[in-house]
Amino acid sequence: MKIKDIPQKLLEIKEEDRFRQVRDLRMMTASKGIDRSGKEYIVFNSNDYLGMTHEPEVQEAARKAIIYGTGSGGARLTSGAVFELSDLERELASFKHTEDAVIFNTGYMTNLGVLYALAGLTDVIFSDELNHASIVDGCRISKAKVVVYKHSDMRDLEKKLQEIKTDGQKFIYTDGVFSMDGDVALPELIDLKEKYDACLIVDDAHSTGVIGEKGHGTSEYWGRNGIDIQVGTLSKALGAEGGFVASTRNITDYLRNCSRPFIFSTSISSVTGATALAALKLLEREPGRFMKKLHDNADYMRKLLKEAGLPIVDAPTPIIPIIMGEETKALRLAVRCREQGVLLSAIRPPSVPKGTSRIRLTVTAAHTKEELERAAAVIIKNYR
Repeated sequence: MKIKDIPQKLLEIKEEDRFRQVRDLRMMTASKGIDRSGKEYIVFNSNDYLGMTHEPEVQEAARKAIIYGTGSGGARLTSGAVFELSDLERELASFKHTEDAVIFNTGYMTNLGVLYALAGLTDVIFSDELNHASIVDGCRISKAKVVVYKHSDMRDLEKKLQEIKTDGQKFIYTDGVFSMDGDVALPELIDLKEKYDACLIVDDAHSTGVIGEKGHGTSEYWGRNGIDIQVGTLSKALGAEGGFVASTRNITDYLRNCSRPFIFSTSISSVTGATALAALKLLEREPGRFMKKLHDNADYMRKLLKEAGLPIVDAPTPIIPIIMGEETKALRLAVRCREQGVLLSAIRPPSVPKGTSRIRLTVTAAHTKEELERAAAVIIKNYR
């Protein structure tokens, strides 16, 4: 595309109701925000699942760490790294029951960094068709052959594993919790990876702190070990920013030495590391407090919407999609709810296939019963 064609492309996007704009929002609590005019909203489009961003203990950790600087000053391999990052890596490895962990700048760059470093010309990546965009883009930048299998269809995956021959490594890459529908990947992936000598990589971005009795993620939810590489994020349930890989020490050391997104990126700051570390320790110390409230809230919101007859997708997570079909319907409902003080996400193509646009609510442990009831009433009223 030529630069001169951009105005026409933007016009086409607007005519198709796909034009997106950034809207400023300041979070006053983990569940309430205000815009620049001072209007207050109950927020249901945040991934701050456990409300860690406003936990006093987590905020205090950030305040204490600020004395070490507002930024890190450079990439870890060239400028060194703040103590909090190495401490966090050790804690993440323990939490994920792996030998080691390595931190990246974002969850998005983590998926790119893993595939850039590990997948080569002779390798094959088997990727779920509903994987997050960061996995899709990681597949694209890798030199490996990419085979997409039908969503959570183990028969289709096995057929492709049988048919595709390679002298290199086979990778099976999947989200643990799929962000659009909130469903969980199937444990049969472990059986297939063992049967076909594949490396299983699971992105626990929406799983860590969300599923499993103590919030350990997909492996704990399955009740089985067998995930070779666990990818995660610090920016959702852990209330900070950044991503991580938890695996064997050989793999994490290899990533530190061969993954360009790690090598050439300025590392996250001591404040960010301290924030995530405090949140992780709080979750480890009080899993029942956070996990029970999170799932009680999600169950209650589902109950309210179901009783009103709304077409929600059932899943064991706090992600609640309301299928609208047409983009305009999803957008209209989101706008009406926003006007009445409830922020929701209208998810439209290309994030989801055409004809499957939906409203996506993300319920958190921070929401009060009153906030859930008010939001449900607004959604139900405007859905009609």
